[in-house]
Amino acid sequence: MAIRLTTYERSEDIPPLPGTNVFHSTELFQVLEQTPGYRPVLIVASENGQVIGKLLCITRPTFRLLPFVTTTTYLYGTGEYFPSPHRREDIFSELLAYFTRIFTERSFLLEFRNLEEPLFGYRYFRQNGYFAIKWLRVQNTLRPEKLQEWMSNSRKRQIARGLRKGAVMEVADNEEDIHTFFALLKHYYSPKLHRHLPEEDFFLALQRHPSGQRLSRIFLVRYRGRIIGGSVCLFSGQKAYLMFSGGLRKSFPLHYPGVLAVWKAITWSMEQGYERFEFINAGLPFRQFGYRDFILRFGGKQLSSRRWFKLRWDWLNRLLIRIYL
Repeated sequence: MAIRLTTYERSEDIPPLPGTNVFHSTELFQVLEQTPGYRPVLIVASENGQVIGKLLCITRPTFRLLPFVTTTTYLYGTGEYFPSPHRREDIFSELLAYFTRIFTERSFLLEFRNLEEPLFGYRYFRQNGYFAIKWLRVQNTLRPEKLQEWMSNSRKRQIARGLRKGAVMEVADNEEDIHTFFALLKHYYSPKLHRHLPEEDFFLALQRHPSGQRLSRIFLVRYRGRIIGGSVCLFSGQKAYLMFSGGLRKSFPLHYPGVLAVWKAITWSMEQGYERFEFINAGLPFRQFGYRDFILRFGGKQLSSRRWFKLRWDWLNRLLIRIYL
């Protein structure tokens, strides 16, 4: 029997599904559904009534290209797959072709990011008109001896000094603190044009979700009761993913709020038994990149990866294929 593909655009229509990958989960769908500007779509592959694969596709506005607003549809990874007679790549080829056909008309840009296996689906991406750009990933091994061995001495001194100066790290447990933290995060991200920050509803939905205890955590850094930094993590399998972080580093330079916000996320994840910690956007492989230099000082390893892109404009997409492939 042929593989059947079903599209879900409302969470109430989604039946119980298998899987542990947070980036292709019904839980994340429900959170995104409550976030203004975001439109999640779940594509499920099945055979004989058995689910064999799924893709969570996320559409959001990107930038204004007069006279209209462009949108991007992106995915984390290449989906989640379950036991079946088919190879994962064969299921993915069906999902990819279907996804491309639907979203090429809806979005200006299609993007696959954070690939666990950089070469997975290479042939099918090419067949569907995508081009690849080299990207980097940074991961930490969550073992105390490895963190101490690989973390830079300057980072260790910053953490010790921030705590000695009176900064306190904690887990957010109420919506008032999340509101305050979001205001801080919005101010921090506003000049960073390459980084997109969802509306406050996203963070509140994470906190309110019934599966919030295993889905995510929001970490805070305080000084004399005031929130001066924080971070947001999602959890999937044995890995923790840092989605957002920031701090009032100019107002509190000696307390290192941005450093402590990340450090709290790392140590909490390690205490809970997670094996890996990944920074979700390590960026392009430029020799000089401030954010990547910042996160590498926590002792993570740099991994080579790629992102796949496809543009709605065929002439520009063909040009970029010639450049990057």
